[in-house]
Amino acid sequence: MPTDTVWALQMSSLGVEGEGIWLALGTVGMLLGMVYFMAKGWDVQDPEAEEFYVITILIAGIAASSYLSMFFGFGLTEVELVNGQVLDIYWARYADWLFTTPLLLLDIGLLAGAKNRDIATLIGIDAFMIVTGLFATLMTVPVARYAFWTISTIAMLFVLYFLVVVVGEAAAEADEDTQSTFKVLRNVILVAWAVYPVAWLVGTEGLGLLSLYGETLIFMILDLFAKIGFGFILLRSRAVVGGDSAPTPSAEEATAD
Repeated sequence: MPTDTVWALQMSSLGVEGEGIWLALGTVGMLLGMVYFMAKGWDVQDPEAEEFYVITILIAGIAASSYLSMFFGFGLTEVELVNGQVLDIYWARYADWLFTTPLLLLDIGLLAGAKNRDIATLIGIDAFMIVTGLFATLMTVPVARYAFWTISTIAMLFVLYFLVVVVGEAAAEADEDTQSTFKVLRNVILVAWAVYPVAWLVGTEGLGLLSLYGETLIFMILDLFAKIGFGFILLRSRAVVGGDSAPTPSAEEATAD
């Protein structure tokens, strides 16, 4: 039996079809990111830096588990619409986002030095965004699906606004390295997160302009960019790892030394 046929049968038995390749690549990408973050932070001694490493490693680990579950068909279900159309829904994706997006916001909030109250508010709105997005996916009536998608998208706009204005105000009081890193990470979130609702709308869960194959590919690229790319930038920043960012001693301090 040809290899392609064997692969197709295996994917079919696991509850996935051609998109299985993107789920496999997503799993590998998240695992590689997690291992890299663990290796990079192995000898870190600074408690504040350790906190960033732990959070970022958790993000990659949770995402890897989610992708692996979807690859094996565990995170997949079917939703039958009132018109008889049956949609394949990867609910594990939303379980992933419910944990990883608050951790991403916690990472950038801690970096900016934002108040605990502001970080908690940001995470609360984010959780509401994910839950209403899941409702949009599981609804069987099209009108209800788009209504919850709209609510979720509005919540996302609030999250991004809060991130730029409130958390950005806290970051403006930080040192130059922290401000620079915050701006890059903020832009990563702004770009990636803005694409997610659009991908939903044009994908199989929305207007159906994209196949499940193309939709899975887009979400995989977005997830790697928003999680592993985010972590790579954060943990290579002098604002976290220190080193060259240590303040230069004054003339008086140098003379005393």
